[in-house]
Amino acid sequence: MRAYRMTAWGTPGEHVEVAEPTPGPGQVLVRVAGCGLCRSDLTMRQMPRAAGERLGWRMPFTLGHETAGWLADGTPVALVSPTSCGTCRLCVRGMDNACPRGLAGRGYGQDGGLAEYVVADRRAVLPLGELDPRHAGPLTDAGATAYHAVRRARPRIAPGGTAVVLGAGGLGAFAVQFLRILTGARVVAVDISDLRLAYAKSVGAHEVASSLTEKADAVLDFVGTNETIAAGIAAVRPGGAYGLIGSAGGRLDRAWFGVLPRDGEVFTFQGSSIADAQEVIALAGAGLIRNQVQEFPFEKVDEAYEQLAAGTLTGRAVVLL
Repeated sequence: MRAYRMTAWGTPGEHVEVAEPTPGPGQVLVRVAGCGLCRSDLTMRQMPRAAGERLGWRMPFTLGHETAGWLADGTPVALVSPTSCGTCRLCVRGMDNACPRGLAGRGYGQDGGLAEYVVADRRAVLPLGELDPRHAGPLTDAGATAYHAVRRARPRIAPGGTAVVLGAGGLGAFAVQFLRILTGARVVAVDISDLRLAYAKSVGAHEVASSLTEKADAVLDFVGTNETIAAGIAAVRPGGAYGLIGSAGGRLDRAWFGVLPRDGEVFTFQGSSIADAQEVIALAGAGLIRNQVQEFPFEKVDEAYEQLAAGTLTGRAVVLL
């Protein structure tokens, strides 16, 4: 079967032919309809061997962690993006996004969805109902991660307050929509791209801006540079929340006293839980959120990654199989 795989450390992936996978105990085989691309894939394509092996990754592996398709009986399904064991103390508390097993998983260190078929644990398979599996993959990562961030910050957002989304790309645009659905906040999207700001406005942002200039009950940072971290934390009102979701590798190299929000909250995470993905799929199935995608044929995976790296996409790139 066709697959797009990482075949060596620190190099881009390549198109190859591999054997169709065989599901093991507790697993199912999924025929892939579409697989979304993520900025973290770009990091994986440059991953040095030492860093990958510390995470338990095995080379070679097939990229793609935003996957949807069909079971053998034709049922359309999406696959939960993060891997988890289901039995550790974190999983049984509903914090499966923090499961230690999740350092390596489908599309990051193990075979993912940029292939004609992929295997998955049964607990990771979510029915899609009437949703199109060609486009549903981003709901399980970009959508579910943004949803997790909004749920974390929600208790800190007062009715009539302000919530800021730093970075209005694939995840940030979802966050704008979830803030509108789940809170009574005034939602402000901040980005340097006029294209992304226009899209954020179209999906519900009350205001858009090219820089952060006001105080807010919550700031959700989907960028994660030194500059956005410093500006985001400084903008949080007392009792508010700053959430770092973006993985640009920034730091806050300052003394905490007088910098962190007084009586507030600062949190960071990557990924989402199974419950997050289930709820996002339910919202999409009810027509309450927009999942904008740009389709690419499998033969043009490299072109899709180039556009992702250049920041010219407003929604999510989805490769059709």
